[in-house]
Amino acid sequence: MIPRLSVIIPARDEAQALPLLLANLAGLRAGGAELIVVDGGSRDATAALAVPCADQVLESSPGRARQMNAGAAVARGDYLWFVHADTQISAESIQCLLEVLAERPLWGRFDVRLSGHSLSLRLIGMMISLRSRLTGVASGDQGIFVARASFEALGGYADIPLMEDIELSRRLKKKARPRCLRPALLTSSRRWERHGVWRTVLLMWRLRLAYYCGASPARLARQYRGGPPL
Repeated sequence: MIPRLSVIIPARDEAQALPLLLANLAGLRAGGAELIVVDGGSRDATAALAVPCADQVLESSPGRARQMNAGAAVARGDYLWFVHADTQISAESIQCLLEVLAERPLWGRFDVRLSGHSLSLRLIGMMISLRSRLTGVASGDQGIFVARASFEALGGYADIPLMEDIELSRRLKKKARPRCLRPALLTSSRRWERHGVWRTVLLMWRLRLAYYCGASPARLARQYRGGPPL
């Protein structure tokens, strides 16, 4: 028997991308999954667009960790699936997830592919997926799913402004390696394209290294958003 699934979508100013994701998930919802959108203070129509397509639309202070924890607090599923609003999901990926959930894993994530048609973006997606398979650490773009009981026992996401996905992964992998699923989820390449592909890659590597060396997530978040240097 497939356990009940709650899909939690943190969103902020995603009126353009979110309807595509909710359309991808409409069949899953029709099959009994719960869709929860947590709006972090959008200035556009994100929340209004979500209302007819989700089971719950919540309001939260901004910050992915806070938004995802808010969604998890009201979720009723046996499993929680955290999906970013700028993600697109194929029917094949959803079917793969349902088959794996029937095996009752502790947690897992998907491979990821970046939108856009350049070879460099395709290569970056492959590198992200390979790195995750080798390290057992997942990024939020990879659609982390986790047994709700285990998520609650760990206290959910740490309330930090960046690296919340890495921090949770490190705690989860102490209990079990993640299930690594394909087909890949498609995530927006807008940040890479806006700031430069390899410049963004180098920034992310530097931020991760700084985090592993003990840098404050608040300082890293300022750097990620274009704030003052570390």
